[in-house]
This record gives sequence, C-alpha cells and structure tokens, in this order.
Amino acid sequence: MKSYPLPIIILLCLAILLVDAVTFYWLQSVLKWIEGDVYKYVINGLFVFFSIGLITAILVLKIRLDYIDVKRKQLLISSLYGLTVSSFVPKIIFVVFVSVLSVANHMVAAIEPLWLIPVLGVVAGFLPFVAIVYAIFKAVYHFKTYHITVQHTDLPKAFEGLRIVHISDLHLGSLNYRYKVLDRAVKIINDLKPDILCFTGDLVNNYAWELNGWEDCFQKLSPDIKKYAILGNHDYGDYSSWKSDVEKQANLDALKAFYRKIQFKLLLNVSDIISRDQEKIYMVGVENWGMPPFKQYGDLNKSMTGLKPTDFKILMSHDPTHWSQEVLKNTNVALTLAGHTHGMQAGLQLKNKAWSPIKYKYKHWAGLYKEQNQYLYVTRGLGWLGFPGRLGMRPEITVLTLKS
Repeated sequence: MKSYPLPIIILLCLAILLVDAVTFYWLQSVLKWIEGDVYKYVINGLFVFFSIGLITAILVLKIRLDYIDVKRKQLLISSLYGLTVSSFVPKIIFVVFVSVLSVANHMVAAIEPLWLIPVLGVVAGFLPFVAIVYAIFKAVYHFKTYHITVQHTDLPKAFEGLRIVHISDLHLGSLNYRYKVLDRAVKIINDLKPDILCFTGDLVNNYAWELNGWEDCFQKLSPDIKKYAILGNHDYGDYSSWKSDVEKQANLDALKAFYRKIQFKLLLNVSDIISRDQEKIYMVGVENWGMPPFKQYGDLNKSMTGLKPTDFKILMSHDPTHWSQEVLKNTNVALTLAGHTHGMQAGLQLKNKAWSPIKYKYKHWAGLYKEQNQYLYVTRGLGWLGFPGRLGMRPEITVLTLKS
C-alpha cells in the first residue's frame, strides 16, 4: 500500500481534529435537550476520547510503520483506514447538514422547535455511518454475478456460445487468510460452468508470501475450465522496499510459480491458441500497462507476434486505459478484459445506470464498452485494497457469453 509522508498525515489529523471540533460544538445543541448531566458527561467524554485516540493511533502507526512486521502492516493500516472513514464521513455530513440548515433558518424563517435542526443532522450523519458499516462487514464479500452477452460478427461458428468467466483484483493479502471467502467465489464460478476463466491481475498486494495456503482454494476450480491469468500493477512488488533487485525478482518468480501450481496459464506478452472443430481463437495477455505513475511492462506488439488481422483475438490487459491508448489505435482485438479500477469500491448502481467518483479518473471504469467493432469489459474486482469495504460496488464475478 502507498505510504504517505508525515506532513500529509499531520494535515489529515488536523482536518479530522477540525471536523471533530465543529461536530462537538453542534453536538452540544442536541445534548442540551437531554436531562441529566451524567449522560452529557459520558457522551462528551466518549467523543473526546475517541477523537484523540484515533488521531494518536494514526500518528503512532505512521511513526512506527517501519518497525512493524510487514505481515501485520496490511491488517493494521486497513483497519485504521476503515475506522477513520466510518468516523470522518458521517461527522462531516453532520457538520455540513446542520451548518447549512442553521444558516438557512437564520436567514429565511425561524424553525420551532430549535432542536429539530441538530436532530436532523444526527440522522443525516447516522445513515452514512450505517452504510459504511454495512460496506465493511457485509457487502465486501457479497459477490454479485453479472451475465453479459458479447455479439461479434467475426466470431468463428465453432465458438458460438463460448462462456468466459472474468475475475480480477483478488488482493489476497487483504483477505487475511479468510479461505472460506474464496471458496464461495470458486463455487459460484464452478456453478457457472464456463469454458474459460480469465483473471486480469493483482493477485496479491505486494508479496508472494500472501499466497500461503491459498492453493487449496484454487485447486477446487473445475479441471474442465481452461484458466488464464496476467499480472497487475501490484503483482510486481513495485510498492515495497527490497534489499536488492535479486530479492524483488525472487518475489515475482515465486508468484509465477504459484500460478503454475494452481494450473493457470500466465500470459506475459504472449498469446495462446484455443481450437474447436478446426477453428481457432487466440487468447492474448500483456503485462501491466498503465499511464504514469503506473509502469508499462506490457508489449502489445510482442504479445501478438505471428497473429493475423483475421484472427479472432481476446486480450487480457489489467489497466483499462490500455484499451483506449493502444488497443483501439493499433489492433482489431475483438474483446479486451480489464480490471484495476475496483469501481473505487464505492458508487451507485440503479438498473442500467452506474456512477462512481472513479469515473473522473478512468473513462472506462466498469461494465461493457464498445467502439466500432471492438469491446472492452472492465470488472469491478473481486477483492479490496485500502478501504476494507464496498459501498454500493459489490465484488464481481462476470460471465461473458460470446455470440456471432
């Protein structure tokens, strides 16, 4: 996970302290309607204790981060991240809501009784708190299956109805060895009876040791499924400190060995042929290719060496920006599969409409896209990173059925 410099962390703590101070001020307008000073002292005491405790925990973790065992860092950071979000977001909504209502009430017309405004503010803050708690403790592993039909006139007849399950961004280090979570996902995949399983990268957060014990889960996948994978930006270990390049390479080699053990074919700037009734399609996989600051290990030309323009090609590329930057401009790849965005793990989805703040960074961030005769599907991901929850953006397993 990205490590922020101490001045940024201090600014974050000051922002939390400022919001807490304003929240505490408005809280008093609610407490004055409560009879009994004991209750007021208890509520105020708990508020101050939690506020100071959270800021202290953030600062201590930052100062001590380099001395903490690397296997504990992920759990500590994500736990504190979740606690901060679940605390800060409801408070800032409460402050904004009460402040706006109070100013409007003062300027337009006096509302009686006056306790109504802060009470409404408490309700406005409590609702997102409940939503965030649900996102952390329930929705984060509440898998959703998407059924997508991709129609392409160039699809060879022998592959009519081909079923591809697409998953991405497992981030196994975040799952903290909750093997039963992946077991449930594996069962869903097996029940879908796909012909092909495509995993588009970010198996781990940083380290190969995050894979310990997970091979048993993957080996429960049906042997009838042809399995492919590529690497995501987190798989290279670029976000960790290494004693040497040799150590970093050994970490990557261990990850590649894991794929061999679980019988996934890792496509690193290469292609593979799938034959059926004397007709063929080509699975193409590139290494990670992203816009800076993400590195560009992928070599699209190399991955399609020997392929003809008439060949039906399915490309696996972790970052969806690759599709608009290189794939559309330079190839006639029929279908590209990508992940990376996680749908920001937060957003709104109503029927066929979807929105997430991530759309302002990525033009193609979730779902099926088409330009001319080329398709892109971006999955919302199966795991999580950073914020230990999913708010309106459930983890995804997608089955794409190809039709001519």
